[in-house]
Amino acid sequence: MDWKSEGSAQKTESHVLQEQEVIPEDTGEDGISESFQLLQMDVECEPQERETLPTDSATWCSKNVQRKQRHWENIVAAKKSKRKQEKERRKANRTENSGIYPQHSKRFLRSLTKEKLLEAKHSGPRLCIDLSMTHHMSKKELSRLAGQIRRLYGSNKKADRPFWICLTGFTTDSPLYEECLRMNDGFSSYLLDITEDDCFSVFPLETLVYLTPDSEHALEDVDLNTVYILGGLVDESIQKKVTFQKAREHSVKTARLPIQEYMVRRQNEKNYHSEILAINQVFDILSTYFETQNWPEALKKGVSSRKGYILQNSVE
Repeated sequence: MDWKSEGSAQKTESHVLQEQEVIPEDTGEDGISESFQLLQMDVECEPQERETLPTDSATWCSKNVQRKQRHWENIVAAKKSKRKQEKERRKANRTENSGIYPQHSKRFLRSLTKEKLLEAKHSGPRLCIDLSMTHHMSKKELSRLAGQIRRLYGSNKKADRPFWICLTGFTTDSPLYEECLRMNDGFSSYLLDITEDDCFSVFPLETLVYLTPDSEHALEDVDLNTVYILGGLVDESIQKKVTFQKAREHSVKTARLPIQEYMVRRQNEKNYHSEILAINQVFDILSTYFETQNWPEALKKGVSSRKGYILQNSVE
């Protein structure tokens, strides 16, 4: 009995010791938890402390920054005001001119342009571009010529009285044709005639007039019964009297634009004067004259000051 009591006492004492050993660990965990909670409270309190800081930008920005900011805001406000005024002006113009210039859809305008071009094919003046001399031209020259064809066609579409255009000596497997497809959107659907035949075999010779700056005869008028020919050449490839000699070989009449009759040479540093124009510039002159019957106005449209010529009445 004593032995059991003693053993029981030892167990009780051991149990008490274990409980005493556990207590400090629990206390330690509570201490860590309590410290963590205090730290968390400090972190949560930090934004509240920041909120008490002044928010006025003047406290943090220098005067230079403020000045730049105000300057930028003024620019933005001025642009907005200008856009608003321009919008109101366009609206007022549409309202004012609604009875004079009615607004049409793009489909209607395209249909109207197509109708005018097809009418020119039967009753309008005719323009032929001779492209039979492009086989010696470089790729750069072909690109420039393709661009001139695009501008010429664009001007003709906008004209009130368009010409009917024919591209002769033009093969679909030529480098120029490929360049036109590459550079000119919708080129394959242009409303014009394309033929591989030479211009001298497409039209009756008596109806042709080859426009060349080497001709002795100045063009006086645009005749509906005449086909006007332009040589498809650019500045880099021009040789003297190439188109003139070609016209003479086929006994075709020639004419030059009346630049000498209505314009005078203007002094310049390079002493440069030239009557050689791009095909789209020549067309702009023909088209403007056909609509206005005014050579000075037409020449002013196509002959730039870089050519060294100005109208006679422009001389001071």
